[in-house]
Amino acid sequence: MSEIFNGVWMIENASSSWSDGKFPPDMSLRLWLNFQDGRLIYHSENNTDKSQPVKMLDYDTPLTGESSPLRGSARFDSVRVRQISEREFEILEMLGDDVVVAAYWRFSDDAKNLWRWGVGKSPEGRSRSYEELFIRQN
Repeated sequence: MSEIFNGVWMIENASSSWSDGKFPPDMSLRLWLNFQDGRLIYHSENNTDKSQPVKMLDYDTPLTGESSPLRGSARFDSVRVRQISEREFEILEMLGDDVVVAAYWRFSDDAKNLWRWGVGKSPEGRSRSYEELFIRQN
């Protein structure tokens, strides 16, 4: 059933925020999600800072909460994804045994919107919460 969420998702800046008030007004974050055979194949591209190369993140993990390698980030080295219900998922991005980002994803009934809520820890050890809305592009 998760296959209905497959596709490309783009962040909706006007409906997204960070608890520290520093959400970039020109945030450019796109997600490619592919749910198949009880797994999530994830790719993201963050092109917000045009003076830097695009930041990419990739993983392929079961939806059972098992740890899988994560590629593309010095901040994380593994990920755990657990399907909570038909439309809800828990995502833990980790460095060793430390949870760096804990997120809750919920898809709309019509599979056109994805809300992400969570808490992330910066490389300096400071935490902030976030709420982000993504709109399906295809």
